[in-house]
Amino acid sequence: MVRQINRDADLTAHVAPVTRSDKVAFAFVKLLRFFADTFFAKRYGHRAVVLETVAAVPGMVGGLIQHLTALRKMRDDEGWIRTLLDEAENERMHLMTFIEIAQPSWFERMLIAATQMVFYNLYFFLYLFAPRTAHRVVGYFEEEAVISYTAYLTEVDAGRHENVPAPQLAIDYWQLPANARLRDVIIAVRADEAEHRDVNHGFVDILDERRQRLPVGDSLKA
Repeated sequence: MVRQINRDADLTAHVAPVTRSDKVAFAFVKLLRFFADTFFAKRYGHRAVVLETVAAVPGMVGGLIQHLTALRKMRDDEGWIRTLLDEAENERMHLMTFIEIAQPSWFERMLIAATQMVFYNLYFFLYLFAPRTAHRVVGYFEEEAVISYTAYLTEVDAGRHENVPAPQLAIDYWQLPANARLRDVIIAVRADEAEHRDVNHGFVDILDERRQRLPVGDSLKA
């Protein structure tokens, strides 16, 4: 499987929180950012490993629940399932790439496993009962990812992180030049995250539109 790099991605886009759902999602993501900054500081390679472990969960959870919902309601999913599963696959490739680059220790691998276990269960129930908030969480999460990878790129360009050769896995996946370096990988990953940001914020807009079309007295989960 290969992926094209979106080199025109908007790296500054931000959706201001307006509704209560938005504000809850925004606060939750900022809390996650606080813990990441506290624990990893500027060890961006190791931060990326944990970030991508978490980031690979929502697409799979959302795809599963959308699949079951489509079966239960006997309706078309309107392309949501494939989009969400593609997102999960893409984030998994990010993880595999940064594992080769950062070479996490056994302690960090245990932290990754624990983080994934806790986040999976939290996100599953969030998506089950409040899909709008769940997609907004991912949208804000990806906004933070774009910021983090931009900071990582700055550190590499400043020489504070070695611009190591890109893993062969990354070269094959993004069809990078044979002599590609870490810098090229960060740019590719950051573009992916910007795309996931826009897709998930877009899903929120779709859910809001569906809510507006509902008869008076009916409602959608927030």
